[in-house]
Amino acid sequence: MDLSRRRKLSSHVETSSMNDIMFFLMLFFLIVSTMVNPNVIKLMLPNARSGKAVMKETINVSVDAAGAYFLDRQPVTAATLETALAQRVAGLESPTVVLRVDSSLNVQKLVDILEIGNRLKVKMVMATQAQQSAAK
Repeated sequence: MDLSRRRKLSSHVETSSMNDIMFFLMLFFLIVSTMVNPNVIKLMLPNARSGKAVMKETINVSVDAAGAYFLDRQPVTAATLETALAQRVAGLESPTVVLRVDSSLNVQKLVDILEIGNRLKVKMVMATQAQQSAAK
């Protein structure tokens, strides 16, 4: 009679560290996904209710209803706007470009000017008209 115990083989897979691995993977992907920044043009839009100016060296870029471009009240073409703006910005320490775009124009003209400012690494602010208060 054989009284010795038989060894049982276990086919169990240890998964206790799987929770830690999944937690670290999830944490890694959350951190990486917040660091990914789509190609966005950053704007600092002024509050239409406040009237205080925080800019020291301003350059005005205007586009009228007909689509004509002006750099500090001097007419320029769309093709020469970038070079004229680069020359104007060249000697200034911290220039700020104030965009004055007619409200009847499509957004593409505004985006084109913002892309030029982004390439030149210039801070751009969009001018707005103060809200008219209701009858007093």
